[in-house]
This record gives sequence, C-alpha cells and structure tokens, in this order.
Amino acid sequence: MSFDVRIRSVATANPKHRVNQHEIAQLALAMRPELKSLWKIYSHAGVETRYFSEPPEWCAQPHGWEERAQSFQRNALDLLEEVALKAVASAGADPRDIDMIVTNTITGLAVPGLEASLIHRLNLPPSIERLPIFGLGCGGGVGGLARATRLAHSMPSANVLFLTVDLCSLCTRIADESPTMFVSAALFGDGAAAVLLQNSNGKSGRRSAKWPRIRAIGEWCWRDTEHIMGWDIKNDGFGVVLSPELPALIRDRLAPVVHEFLDRNDMKLKDISGFLFHPGGAKVLVTIEQVLGIDQQMMVHSWEILRQFGNMSSATVLFVLERALKAGAKGLHLLAAFGPGFSVYLMIADL
Repeated sequence: MSFDVRIRSVATANPKHRVNQHEIAQLALAMRPELKSLWKIYSHAGVETRYFSEPPEWCAQPHGWEERAQSFQRNALDLLEEVALKAVASAGADPRDIDMIVTNTITGLAVPGLEASLIHRLNLPPSIERLPIFGLGCGGGVGGLARATRLAHSMPSANVLFLTVDLCSLCTRIADESPTMFVSAALFGDGAAAVLLQNSNGKSGRRSAKWPRIRAIGEWCWRDTEHIMGWDIKNDGFGVVLSPELPALIRDRLAPVVHEFLDRNDMKLKDISGFLFHPGGAKVLVTIEQVLGIDQQMMVHSWEILRQFGNMSSATVLFVLERALKAGAKGLHLLAAFGPGFSVYLMIADL
C-alpha cells in the first residue's frame, strides 16, 4: 500500500535529571549486593547517561500507585507540551492547524487521557479528534506512528500530531528484588517525542514534496510469546516482565519477518540506506546486526541514542529518527521496534 503521508517535523525532549551510568550502578549495587553476578550489565549495557523525571533517590524509595500516577501525569504533560510545541514550530505550523492528536504511553495512567489536558495547554481546536494508545510498550514509537499514518492517509490535507512519552524510571519498584528489575534498572530512562504528519494528497501536496515520506508500514506478532515482555500488575506499581529469551527469539525469527515485509513492498535489504532500530540494549542491537548481515555503521544512530539516553521505551526510536534527519540521512530507512506480544513493528521512510 502507498501512503500519501509525509513527516513535517520530529521533536524530542527529556526531563531535567541527567544521571550517568556509574552513579546509577553504585546506587543499584549498594541496594542489591546479592546480585553481584549481574553487576557487569551496568558496564556492558552500552549506556553512559540517562534522564529521570525524579531524582535517583526518589527511585530508591517505595511508592504506591497514587504517587507514581501523580508524578507521571505532571512530568508526562510537561514533556508532551514541550515536544508538541517544538514540532509545530519546526514545521512552521500553528497548533490550531492540528486535525487529530494520537498519544501513546506504557508507563503511566491518566483518565481523561493526556491528550485531553493538552487541548488547553496547546490551544488546540476543540473539534480535534483524539486517540490515546496504551499497551504497545517499546514498540509504541513505530506502532503508534503507524496508526497515526493510517489515520492521516484517510484525511486529505490533514495534520496529525503523534505524541509518545514513557517515564520508565517511575516504574522502578524497590520492593522488587528480582534479577529482572535489577537488569532493567541498567537500561531504562525517560523521554518524549512528537512527529507532525501531513496528508500530502491535497492543497498542500506541492509544497510538501521535500518532506520525508512514509512508504510502508507493517508488524508481526509471534504466537505464544506473551511472556517475553510486558507488565505484571503489582500492589505498588507495574512489575517489569523482560525475559532472557528475547535475544534468542530475535536471532531465530527476525530475519524472515523483515525480508517478508520488504518483499511485500517490492524492496530488498540492499535498497535500505539506513536502519533505525529501537535500541533495546547493546545485546539486542548486536543480534540485529548479525541476523540481518549489516555492519554497526548502518545502525550508528541507534547506538548513539542508546549511549546518550538509554532505553526510553516507545520514544527511543523517534530520537533515533530525529538524529538521522539532523545528520542529513537520505534514502530509504527501515524503522523498527519490539513490543509486548511479542511483536515487531516496521516502517519504511524515504528521507
């Protein structure tokens, strides 16, 4: 399927607390000395710095649902307002030009949804259509953008604003003594991203020709893999589910899905100029390079975002996209991210 949708702008933002991996490692090791066999994960994760919504000391204390929700709603709204205004300004647009807003998250709850609160903050039109998404996990950056693309494709000349935010640090549970929580604390950080899409099949089509175009989208959900990634609902918050089987599943099953997706869209791996994968971790990126037969330079943007920001769940892949655009990347690029299900979300963008 061909899409009449182009990317007008991409914007990202992080909360104010910048922490380096060594500081977090010392805090984690002091709290869980019995997990010394896993200590090396902090130095091997490929992460140097991350951003937290609250000070690291907050994450080392117990919190219930109410405290977590309050912090999530306050910090998520501030970040979404920032990235939305940046994306609109970068495109030379006005918030009143937005016809639909799609928001995505996996790390917190808000009813009414975050997008409802943004209507007043951004001076969005009261007639705007809204779609909140929850549950796509790390895959939500590509999966949510794909859904926003389908909506934009159905609305000639429309502007659709896709927003995603995940504040992973707020999900740290000090009462959880599992190795999974210890490992996840070595990887995850907080961030938000915005993508302003426009349907180019209308009066704006001529002037939008220079904007990156979304060429194809797709996804794949492997059967009987729900245990690989997700949340358990605990008394004091979300309990992280992150199976050590993940790299092996990617190694054994990813390549056929990628090749089938490309074949379905009359493309081959050799047609792809760059690979913008969600950096779930260093081991995941190495596995992807091996199974697709590509060198690390083809994934340089993913590696660099992992180093500077860690894994920010859904927002991360859009940080990768923004970095590629700022670096002047051109040609067909494959965006991909993994999420609960276990699923992979795929997109081809012609930059």
